[in-house]
Amino acid sequence: MLDNIDIEALIWIAIGFGGQALFMMRFVIQWWSSEKAKMVVIPVSFWYFSLAGGIVLTIYAIHRKDPVFIFGQALSLIIYVRNLHLHYKGKGRSAAS
Repeated sequence: MLDNIDIEALIWIAIGFGGQALFMMRFVIQWWSSEKAKMVVIPVSFWYFSLAGGIVLTIYAIHRKDPVFIFGQALSLIIYVRNLHLHYKGKGRSAAS
């Protein structure tokens, strides 16, 4: 399958798999955190891994020129950034109270 692929294509495949690995890690972290807490929790690292994986996958999708993949990944980035903003905005509020 990879016999006739040039080095640039292999690098892009590695970037794509790297993005998928980052994206998958968010669920591993969320699962582990929930197991430790004995309840469902979403740690802030979930959103950082979502953002990192989403950025890498968006770059990969742009390289592939796949509008469906670009659209889905790029729009999701807005949600990840917003959730991080809400997390840190809420932290400031609770510290001030």
